[in-house]
Amino acid sequence: KMLIRRSFWIVLCLLAMSFIAGIYTRSFVYYRLTYLLFLILIVSWLWGFLSIRGLSVNRYNRLVKLQVGSIFEERYELVNLTWYSRLWVQVEDLSKLPMSKGSKVISAVGGNQSRAYVVRTLLQQRGVFRLGPTRIITGDPFGIFQFQSEHPSEKRLMVLPYMAELDEFPSLPGFLPGGRALRRRTLEVSPHAAGVREYAPGDPLSRIHWRSTARRDRLMVKEFEQDPQADVWILLDAHKTSHYRGVSTKPEIPKDQFWFWTHKPKVTLPPDSFEYLISSSASIANYYLRTGRAVGFASIGRTFVALSVERGERQLIKILETLALMESEGSLPLLGLIGAQAPMITRGSTVVVLTPVCNEDLEAGVDGLLRRDLRPIVVLTDPVTFGENEMSSRIINHLRGREVPVSILFYGDDIKAGLEIGFSRQ
Repeated sequence: KMLIRRSFWIVLCLLAMSFIAGIYTRSFVYYRLTYLLFLILIVSWLWGFLSIRGLSVNRYNRLVKLQVGSIFEERYELVNLTWYSRLWVQVEDLSKLPMSKGSKVISAVGGNQSRAYVVRTLLQQRGVFRLGPTRIITGDPFGIFQFQSEHPSEKRLMVLPYMAELDEFPSLPGFLPGGRALRRRTLEVSPHAAGVREYAPGDPLSRIHWRSTARRDRLMVKEFEQDPQADVWILLDAHKTSHYRGVSTKPEIPKDQFWFWTHKPKVTLPPDSFEYLISSSASIANYYLRTGRAVGFASIGRTFVALSVERGERQLIKILETLALMESEGSLPLLGLIGAQAPMITRGSTVVVLTPVCNEDLEAGVDGLLRRDLRPIVVLTDPVTFGENEMSSRIINHLRGREVPVSILFYGDDIKAGLEIGFSRQ
């Protein structure tokens, strides 16, 4: 693609003026100036046309999933496939990754050579970002013509939400000490063996019960029941009219990227109650999964999302990936989310409700959970610090009077400290 710059019109006007002056004055000076300006236009176009040919750019990155607050490292490589040199080449990053510094100007690129540089970006926003396209821009020494080409890329980077490592969080008891005996078969290894069965292709060899194998003269494997600990469900309110959003300011990041290696970057969440609850959901899920609990997740954004209860690192990754794509665009309020999901939750389970609203709907939803013999925990964002109306202390006192733990997050809170001490705030 070729772009004509302002210098072209200046040269063209001078060429026309010198040609007209030569006709009227019949002076060889003006004719020579006309030829010179015309030659400059031809040479400039040819220079720019040849400069853009044989150039390619490659982008390399090792990781495709990182969390907010991490440093994303990407390597750019500009390759000159022709025998002649380039005076200058501009590499322009067109990806939507916030705070990316991938655009550079490279000078004196030799023939059949490549030039590379590394870009480090502090990730500040969750979501999925395409790493491209990349535009190459070059031109002639006079700045008359500009030639550019775009190089698409299918690579994507998933930025997972910020997650704090909690040291403590309420763990409510089930019906029995340690939870309720569920008597359900599971593919996971648990301390509760239910029996043995014949070996099937794909069963791990570590589950073979050798005594039964020797007695029956064929391979037998152990079966397990689910741990009787109560399940944990996380319900996130994504109703589009519920959340508070303030004016976001751009964080100040030092231009020297060596700063990333000498200082640990501080994560600053935007003034958005939904972002605080997203990070809280990730932190709470991580806490319960680390302690061996089975965790499920449900929310209603643009679509209804429900992840069944599971244990382990795989479940944490599934929850983080879901949270990375969540938007507060739901049409169903919190009471509808609780009404839709509560019948699917096993009695005695812990239900963590994360919402910015503190009204009669929250009180009615928690009462509905209690009537189903569920154990609710409520995490709220303080509307005053997010620039909205005052929170209803009457409803909070009523919930706490029914022995429902209620945590309050303020704007500017560290997620770890806010969740660990938020239950003591009155």
